Amino acid sequence: MKAVVSKLHFSSTEEVMVVRRRPHVVNGGGFVVTDCREKTIFKIDGCGVLGTRGELVLRDGDGADLLLIHKKGGMVQALSIHNKWRGYSYDYQGSPKPVFTLRDPKQSCFSITGSIRILVQPGNCYFDVRGSFPDRDCSIVDSTGSAIAQVKEWSGSKDIYSVVTKANVDKAFVFGVIAVLDYIYGESTSC
Repeated sequence: MKAVVSKLHFSSTEEVMVVRRRPHVVNGGGFVVTDCREKTIFKIDGCGVLGTRGELVLRDGDGADLLLIHKKGGMVQALSIHNKWRGYSYDYQGSPKPVFTLRDPKQSCFSITGSIRILVQPGNCYFDVRGSFPDRDCSIVDSTGSAIAQVKEWSGSKDIYSVVTKANVDKAFVFGVIAVLDYIYGESTSC
């Protein structure tokens, strides 16, 4: 897999990370991602921090912004059968550049498929989410059908779960997608 967000967040081996949801407070919710040594790798802040519904920020363990993710709105979005989310990283000059678009079907009788597709810019690369995120039993798979990351239940808790990422996978991209899934299903990042 080539870098979607940054090569800084690749690992040469399979890795198991733990996600802990933060409670909703005045500043909004979100979650924290730690490695097996309990070192914070990523922090995801929900819309309460930004003050805008449908916006998320993925930060590294030191608090530096990696991804700004927002839900596309407007009249075109209202007429579409999909909700679209866009993820932007920052180039070396600090300007946002689009890195992915996530499409999930709206809850409607016109929805043909329940799949969630992630298109990576530039190029024709895509990923799908298979399984059930609310049940903590889903995978992010590449266009060949190979799983790059799996979300798994952690001892029966909805507030703590694990994510297994395969070797040579951009973990910042994976957790950007998981942040959107968390918001779509009304969990810790949603308002």
